[in-house]
Amino acid sequence: MINKTPSAVVLLSAYNGMEWIEQQIVSILSQKGVFIKIFISIDLSSDRTYEWCQDLARKDVRVEVLTYGERFGGAAKNFFRLIRDVDFSRFDYISLSDQDDIWDSDKLHHAIRTIEQDDLDGYSSNVIAFWNNGKEELVKKSFPQKKFDYFFEAAAPGCTYVLKQQSAQKFQKFLIKNWTKVNLVELHDWMIYAYFRSQGMRWKIDNKPLMRYRQHQHNQVGINYGLKAYLIRFNKIKTKWYRNEVQKIINLLNGSSEQDISLKRLFLIKNFWHLRRRPRDAIFLLFMIILQIF
Repeated sequence: MINKTPSAVVLLSAYNGMEWIEQQIVSILSQKGVFIKIFISIDLSSDRTYEWCQDLARKDVRVEVLTYGERFGGAAKNFFRLIRDVDFSRFDYISLSDQDDIWDSDKLHHAIRTIEQDDLDGYSSNVIAFWNNGKEELVKKSFPQKKFDYFFEAAAPGCTYVLKQQSAQKFQKFLIKNWTKVNLVELHDWMIYAYFRSQGMRWKIDNKPLMRYRQHQHNQVGINYGLKAYLIRFNKIKTKWYRNEVQKIINLLNGSSEQDISLKRLFLIKNFWHLRRRPRDAIFLLFMIILQIF
């Protein structure tokens, strides 16, 4: 029996990406052992990102650009648009891509093989962050999953996500049904992970990094390392941005989730170890709760 080559649709969100997007797309189209189709949604840009992608789409049938001209104002709304508007029912797997990273040639093949071997619905992984000065650093997200972690954080950068088609279609239906409320959530990767886990779907965070995650001054979301990152995180907690995002996801999923949750202080203190995967993040959040900063 001949094994069928799996197919994967790549949903790529772009905005003023001319500096990096060619290198990113080349790395996607160079994936081994997978049939690839890229759909690109471009937020209204001031550079030639749209024109360049259109030229590429005319030359390569594996690339398609969605209608252009809308201002989304952020990656999350752009990805939600991609998930809503792309018909991925004929593909085996759905993956997400930023415009500025570089994928290893076996990124999708490894993810798909892991999904099939472990009978998963969703997959994400660690990444290697890199800077223009040559610095590289492992970004570890593969700490053991916790009972409530999906209400409080994403599974990893969304550009590592690979989803089984049938499971992704369930999220697509949920997204369309709850379009206005979902679009209030500012981080698409967090929302997707939260939905999958809330529905009892199986998700693995792999410790094997299979892509280089570019860091630059225009990152909408970068890596959470160092003193500066903790100060940024503290400010998001202090200003209630973080709590408000958690509340949005709870409002969307409580009642349909296998594990409903409350933001009451006593509940959070009793369950603090189940709120974040990384031990130091759980402890940090506990202090924020006790001090009534969260």
